[in-house]
Amino acid sequence: MDKKILEIFDKSIVDNDISHDLYSTYNVKKGLRNEDGTGVLIGLTRIADVVGYQKLENGTKIDAEGELYYRGIELADLLKQVESEQVDGFERTCFLILFGYLPNKAELDLFKHELQQGYELPKDFLTTNILKRPSNSIMNELQKDLLNLYNEDEKADDTSVTNTLKQGLSIIAKLPEMMIYSYQAKAHFIDNKSLMIHPVNKDYGIAENILHLLRPDSHFTKEEAKILDLLLIMHADHGSGNNSTFSNLVVASTGTDIYSAFSASIGSLKGPRHGGANITCKQMMDTIIAEIGEDASDDEINTIITRLHQKDFFDKQGLIYGFGHAVYTLSDPRCILLKDQARELALACGETKRLAFYERFEELVVSYFKVNKGKNICANVDFYSGLIYDMLQIPEDLYSPLFVTSRSVGWLAHNIEEKLYCNRIIRPAGLYVGKKKERIK
Repeated sequence: MDKKILEIFDKSIVDNDISHDLYSTYNVKKGLRNEDGTGVLIGLTRIADVVGYQKLENGTKIDAEGELYYRGIELADLLKQVESEQVDGFERTCFLILFGYLPNKAELDLFKHELQQGYELPKDFLTTNILKRPSNSIMNELQKDLLNLYNEDEKADDTSVTNTLKQGLSIIAKLPEMMIYSYQAKAHFIDNKSLMIHPVNKDYGIAENILHLLRPDSHFTKEEAKILDLLLIMHADHGSGNNSTFSNLVVASTGTDIYSAFSASIGSLKGPRHGGANITCKQMMDTIIAEIGEDASDDEINTIITRLHQKDFFDKQGLIYGFGHAVYTLSDPRCILLKDQARELALACGETKRLAFYERFEELVVSYFKVNKGKNICANVDFYSGLIYDMLQIPEDLYSPLFVTSRSVGWLAHNIEEKLYCNRIIRPAGLYVGKKKERIK
């Protein structure tokens, strides 16, 4: 870009400054967030509830242990209810989120059959849309693939709730293939690795198919599949206010097709402040371990924490990835459950030393903010998820796409709920605070 254009741009930033004080003056909520950090209410839902604090009658916000409910069932309780010999907890959770109750065996078999019938990509889709034009970003590739699926759908612009459900289930069924094939294309054509394409297995569930499609020999253990299944369950929904789900609702409210709405959600989820945080957190932890080692003392870890917070280490953004949340304060229930899974997997993989470092780091970060900032902060779902993916031999390129595969059911459920019970274009307002110029005569 021409240097003079940049100079003009820099001057325009100064001339058009919007000070923080103006937000307070006009009671405008930055990021749709209230002064106490809570989210501005943007709708009503019966799908999921995210609890991280309590509010007293006088409006005071009190920090609380985190809870996550899918259709009124608390997450830990749900995991007990979907536990079985089959690796189908995610499918059961999808049914619950979409229809409001856990299925019986006949209903589950019917639902799984519906998904399995939608597994295969359209004829020549792999060669034409994925292998010929690989992307450095699997998330961007998934956006492109979704928009290309639009071209394969004779009723692509039918936004009725029944057709939306049909389209959404087809997308959920195809995401594992699109994700893994896009990764394999990148690995081969961009990273100069061998190209490995396995056909989808219609006898497998979604978690099993992901490992089957990813592994060179298609081999995986039942324990590995069940841990991945658990990760999919934990990411399936998080209320209507999270950024990617809200993006889906905003776009869908215009009356556009589901492929456009889901593509927008993927763009949102890619960001490091949302679904991309698991990758950034894993990279941060790898950098820390490379710097001070897994045997580092608490003092050495505290020094790194201070440097991170003071923008003197890693990406120098002042952020400690994997910590803090828009809703959760004392704990993230997903993180607690994932930590238990990480311990089991670390024992099996011989990674107990690395996990112990993670656990010490978590304790010291929580203590750092409590002592130095007087603030409760907790590890979130991203802190252990990247570690678990790594122990499952899943490459970083797939961390956020796996989030897409899971969260797509939440996007679908909220999309349908909004169509049924609100069905108005989402159109908030912004307040003009600039100066009016004299009319040209």
